[in-house]
Order: sequence, then C-alpha cells, then structure tokens
Amino acid sequence: MDTQETISQLQRYREELYLLLPLRRDAVLDLLDALSGSPHARSPVELSLSPLFRREYGSIRDAITHFFQASNPQQAPAERRVWEQSLARLIARYLPAPQRRPFWLLGTDVVPIPRPFAQTLEDLSYIYQPNPLAGDKPVTIGHRYSVTAFLPEQEHPDDPSWAVPLIVRRVRSDEKATVVGAEQVVTLLQDKQMPFHQQLSVHVGDSAYSAVEHLGRVGHLPNLVTVTRVAENRVFYRQPASPEGGRPQGHPTWYGAPFNLKDPQMWGTPDVTAETTFTTKKGRTYRVHLQGWRNLLMRGKRGLPMQRYPFTLVRAVVLDEQGQPVFKRALWLIVMGARRDELSLWEVWEAYGQRYELEHYFRFGKQRLLMATFQTPEVEHEENWLQIVQLASVQLWLGRKLAGAHLRPWERYLPQRASPIASPSQVQRDWEGIIRRIGTPARAPKRRGKSPGRAKGTRLTRRPRRPVVKKPSRARKTAASPA
Repeated sequence: MDTQETISQLQRYREELYLLLPLRRDAVLDLLDALSGSPHARSPVELSLSPLFRREYGSIRDAITHFFQASNPQQAPAERRVWEQSLARLIARYLPAPQRRPFWLLGTDVVPIPRPFAQTLEDLSYIYQPNPLAGDKPVTIGHRYSVTAFLPEQEHPDDPSWAVPLIVRRVRSDEKATVVGAEQVVTLLQDKQMPFHQQLSVHVGDSAYSAVEHLGRVGHLPNLVTVTRVAENRVFYRQPASPEGGRPQGHPTWYGAPFNLKDPQMWGTPDVTAETTFTTKKGRTYRVHLQGWRNLLMRGKRGLPMQRYPFTLVRAVVLDEQGQPVFKRALWLIVMGARRDELSLWEVWEAYGQRYELEHYFRFGKQRLLMATFQTPEVEHEENWLQIVQLASVQLWLGRKLAGAHLRPWERYLPQRASPIASPSQVQRDWEGIIRRIGTPARAPKRRGKSPGRAKGTRLTRRPRRPVVKKPSRARKTAASPA
C-alpha cells in the first residue's frame, strides 16, 4: 500500500467514525486527535491545550459524556454491547487480510484500572496491581477491562509491536474475566459482518484462559483454534481405551490414563516434534525444541463437557548456542479447536509469542494515552473513556506508515530501524502533521455566548459513598476426620 492509499484509508475511517458517533461528533473527533497527538499530557483536561482541540476545556467532559448514552438505564448493558459491536465492525473493515500465515490472529487480556480514591464510584473491587517491592501484596482497588485485539502480521523483523483493539469491555465484580473474554471472542466470530466469521482464526491468551470456564465456551466455534499457556501443575488425560467385547453397560468412559505435566514418566513418546531457530533483536540466535501430544482431554464441569473438545499439548524448550536451556521451566501450550491440526508446531509457537504485543498496548495506553488517568465518579463515563482510548490507538495504527522520524537529540545515535513502520510513540509525535495533511471531517466550533450557569438557590446532593466489593473466599476442601 503506497502513501496515497494509506491517506485515503485513514480519511475513510475517520469519516465513517464521524458519521457513526451519535452526539457531539465534532467535539469527540477533536478529542481523539488531541489524545492521539499529545504524548506529554498528564490528564484529559490538558488535552484542551492541544492545537488539535479547537474548543474550551469544558467540551472535554461534554464529549466524553455524550460519546455513548443509553436510552434506558435498564437496557444500558444491552445497548452498550450493540455499541461495542458497531465499533468492532467499523475497525474490522480496515484490517489487512493475512498474507504470510493462513489464519487471523486475535488475543485477549485484562488491564487493571486503579481507582483507590474514588469512594463514590460504583462496583469497585480488589484488582491486581504490579508491585516491585518484595513482600507487598500486588493488590489495589479499581476496575478491570477485558480487551480483545487483532494482532497484525509483521512485514519486517524490525517492525514495532502493534495491537488493534476490537472490543473493550468492563469486567463487573460479579463476573470472571475469562468468561467475559469468551463472550468477546464468540461475538467476533459469530458476527457475519466480521472477516473472521468463516475463516480460520487463532486466539491466544495467557494461562488464565486455559481454564474450563473459557475453553468450554469457545470450543464449539468451528473455525477457531485457541492457543493458551498452561501451568505445569495441571493433569490431563489421554483418550480412553476401546472397550473389549462390545459396548459395556453403565456410564461411558470419558478419560483414559492421566498425563501429569510434572511427571515426565507419564508423557510417553510425543506424536510430533519440530525444531527451529530464531534471532532476537539484539542478534542472539536461539534454538527451540517443540514436542506435541495430540488428542488429550481435560476434565470439565457441569454444563461444560470438556470431553467433547480434545486438544494438542505442546511443550517448548528454548536452548542457547551451547544447547543449555535458557529458562528454568519449559513452556506448555494448549491448542484446542476442530482445525487445530492445520497449524504446525512452529506456527503455534510464533502465534503465542505475539500475545505479548497486548502488554505493549497496555503500557503505551497507560503512559501515552491516559488510559488510567481519567477521574470520574460515573462508571458509564469511565467506560466511554476506555473506548475513546481504543479509537485513538486504532487511528494511530492506521497512520503508522505516514509518520516521519522526529528523533530527539539523544536518539540520533541509536540503531536505525530498517522497517518502514513507525512505532506508536513515533506516530503520536507526528500526529499533528498527519492531520494537517489529511484534514478532519469535524467542523470548527461556533461561539454560543455565556452559559446561564446553575440556577440560584440550587443545592446539590452529596454523592453516596460506595463500599468496595469483596469476593468471598473459596471454600477449601478438607478431608473427613476418621470415625
């Protein structure tokens, strides 16, 4: 795609997004441009100082409030799902079809949004918060958001990490993130307007998504292959042996011999092996030894019969030039889906390795797109802000081939990338120049005079303080005492 085609694509996306916005579309689009081109802003209100935001600072809150508004509070969750799907359909129209690999690659992960001082915010719960101090619990108070993103192919080995978020959804305190992630995947693959509907798609996730609650809800999708990491303390099962002497009476046997990941004597000979090499960006070459055991099973739960969904278990060991393991522990991966045999072991390894681009997206979103900076006592406004950040990252991705190299003085001596693709931070630095080239469909603001303000004598009621939702601890199974 040449430069003119990239400009036309970005212009079409912005025009379609402009028409899709229900209210305050001019202010919302200016807010998106200010967010996309302000890497040094410390709070959303500082975006009003950007030359790309042609309105006063009060329009920041107005644009966020009217980005999405439900017509009925009782129907708000359902209407929010319809709005999420509309945004996903818009973004999916601009996704490039896979060329080098025969499948679409998706990834899901959860990002914590800390709000420890928002005492009036609803549905706060205890969430994970990374903490480098030893002995201190990595816990804070806030919300969690599940993000399902498209992971594009890398055209060049030096291409920077990009993730295109398709659905951003808040995980309520009474929900599990793995269940919400399964709902997002089902929404994308069952939508006939999505390019993934009838084509092979691979979904990658960390070890949390190897739970039955997630795999049992996506295993029925015919064109989906799920690749998740699995903890090394899990126990799986082989296929049961065929009964002798005809069909036995009683309940059928679903599971065969156990496959304990901690006991190498239970593994047996792998069904398939492969070995390949890869070179890091620092020039180090490593060798990867891959082993695969096919048609294994995991135990299910009531309503989630996992004996219907056999999978391939992959073990990966990274070796250095001397043949010694680079990491203390091997990497175990589950490959589940009706079309899992269409993927080679190397494609499984490479697809899972691209999952870490979601981590880069979360880091860039928090450091440069103010993902966790917006302070509001309204849950709906916080959800609107996370979706505005989503759209800002998408248009930065669409402009990745238009950004120039604006190097700082100390960056002139760094190794230059051979890739023509700019990184997210480089696109954000040059976004103001990109907008000057492509223009904007948003109209300039009109002066409306001074607002009459709040009526004299109005008294505002104090917002109620909300308790933090604390989930009950799981009941531990204790052995029965001897009689």
